[in-house]
Amino acid sequence: MELLSNYLSGSLGAGKTTLLNHLLTEAGDRDIAVLVNDMGTVNVDAELIAEGSELDVDDGVAELSNGCICCELQDDLETAVVRLANDRDFDALVVESSGISEPAPVARLFTTESRVAALYRVDTLVTVLDTRLFLDSFAGETPERRGVVEANTGGDSDDTAADDADRPLSDLMVEQVELSNLVVMNKTDLCTDGELDEAEELVRALQPDAETIRTTFSQLDPDRLFDRGLFDQTEINDLPGWKRALAGAEHGGDNHSHETDSHEGDNGHEHDGHHHPEEVYGVTSFTYRRRRPFHPDRLADVLRDLPPGVVRSKGTVWLAGTEVRVVIGQAGPSIRAEAQGPWIASLPEIEQDMYRSNRPELDWHDEHGDRRTELVFIGTNYDENTLRTALDDALVTDEEWTENEGVTGPFPTEQGEETVIRSP
Repeated sequence: MELLSNYLSGSLGAGKTTLLNHLLTEAGDRDIAVLVNDMGTVNVDAELIAEGSELDVDDGVAELSNGCICCELQDDLETAVVRLANDRDFDALVVESSGISEPAPVARLFTTESRVAALYRVDTLVTVLDTRLFLDSFAGETPERRGVVEANTGGDSDDTAADDADRPLSDLMVEQVELSNLVVMNKTDLCTDGELDEAEELVRALQPDAETIRTTFSQLDPDRLFDRGLFDQTEINDLPGWKRALAGAEHGGDNHSHETDSHEGDNGHEHDGHHHPEEVYGVTSFTYRRRRPFHPDRLADVLRDLPPGVVRSKGTVWLAGTEVRVVIGQAGPSIRAEAQGPWIASLPEIEQDMYRSNRPELDWHDEHGDRRTELVFIGTNYDENTLRTALDDALVTDEEWTENEGVTGPFPTEQGEETVIRSP
């Protein structure tokens, strides 16, 4: 029999541990296992959750007073969850991530062919938001990363943890919301009704299918979280709203001629059953596509000057002066660029043929091959036409396109390299 598992993410201080303690207190007939992953050497969350137990967590596992289990993540995640399933009896597992963790790797561990997937079935991906902090992060402010200093005093020397801790809070919050089935909007007592409506609209723009629950002190009925069956592993790669918008524009018949540098448009209507956020939630989104490369410096200027109402933008850009695909990721005030593999059209013909035979759906232009820009913008209170014009003006001129060998800019040019275009 498969065990149900729920994955709990959220920024530091959002209320994850408070939620876990509430769930354990109100578990009823459910026997719950909790796997806690803290970023410091001292697992503060495990200690807090196990406070009511007669046992300590020195061996990584505590039997809680209601029969539930708290397991500190001392082993790697796969080993820990398999060990729990083999050694303990329980109905459901809740994995609480560190506040600096991205949810996708953990979710995929439970859905790929592994020992974990054979034992567990993911029920729901849950994200807990500090709603006040969430709103402030996209209002042009730079709120403090609560909890980072305290966690690092534990002596955590892990380089990855340190790198993640340096990431802007808006980046992590957006990724955690985008990969969720249920968003617990916590600390609602610190927001007005209008602000809560705004936060809910932003959540649904980032992840259109996510269910939202407004809470104070993370108080909710456990039935809202357990045995929901909200997670569908076949859709994990398509959960983010920006991917929905991109797919909708791709198949929506908006006269995307894809000819050379034609300025095809995306006006944002319902396509293939996918509602764009502006129709359902009052948040605008549009897709920008071009078959002409950007001048790197001018594009960087446009990105650094994005309207504050643009909450999220994501996509691949074609840059003059390089043959690598560059992915742009913007979340509030943070903008990062990562160089990925080369454009297929830049490879030798025999390799092009091999890639194209394996990807028959690839949109291929007779002259430019797969080179093109596809960017999705999601936000509120910004002028789409003004932003489109600014992006168009950042494209190379005919003369620059002819002589683009010497074009340089702030974007990465080596595969795997990442640069910060704008920071909070």
